Amino acid sequence: MSEFWNEIQRGVYMSFITDDRWKQYLVGVGRTLEVTAIALILGVLLGVMVALIRTAHDQRRKGQPTTFGSVILSILNVICKVYTTIIRGTPSMVQLMILGFVIFKTSRNFTLVGALGLGINSGAYVSEIIRSGLMSVDNGQMEAGRSLGLNYITTMVHIVIPQAIKNILPALGNEFIVLLKDTSLISVIAGKELLYAAKSIGAKTYDYMFPLLGTAAIYLLLVILFTWLLGILERRMRASDHR
Repeated sequence: MSEFWNEIQRGVYMSFITDDRWKQYLVGVGRTLEVTAIALILGVLLGVMVALIRTAHDQRRKGQPTTFGSVILSILNVICKVYTTIIRGTPSMVQLMILGFVIFKTSRNFTLVGALGLGINSGAYVSEIIRSGLMSVDNGQMEAGRSLGLNYITTMVHIVIPQAIKNILPALGNEFIVLLKDTSLISVIAGKELLYAAKSIGAKTYDYMFPLLGTAAIYLLLVILFTWLLGILERRMRASDHR
């Protein structure tokens, strides 16, 4: 039994203490959060744009005369549908490998390429979350804004979107947590984040168990922390509804 514990102590020491290897995990956490932030911003921007285009197309009244603007909107709607279908219908890892090994194969910053790939992937899912939230708001809200002389964009920004955000916040929070965990995928294209640090240490110690277990524990703590913060935000938004 004592030999078993000695082996565990040796593995922990080699994986975290020797040569200050714990610093590599900290650097990995920082890069993981950096990749998550970049991918989240890109995903939200893409998601909002795609959701607004698709919602505007779906809310068009039947029988309206065909105009140049409506033709452009229809073309953009088709592009958005193709984008969401392809991205949601193919594995994230395959998308990252296409970006890293085909499109940006000459790049030297595969971490940024990974963040770009995750952002494009997240945008497709965020767009459907936002679109469902926008469609859940009663059509009378849009008609009321237009009757006051507001244009479509102004009505969306000031009336519809604020109501939709409260409905979609839990789903967006879940997407953020999924995105945080998916950062581990960029290691397949040599993106440097937390898992990359664990694999690098495992290659030096010839023992991957403790670095990988440590990485899993760090991801778990991050998810618990962000879940707690999202819970606080949701409670505050619910409390604001009763004021």
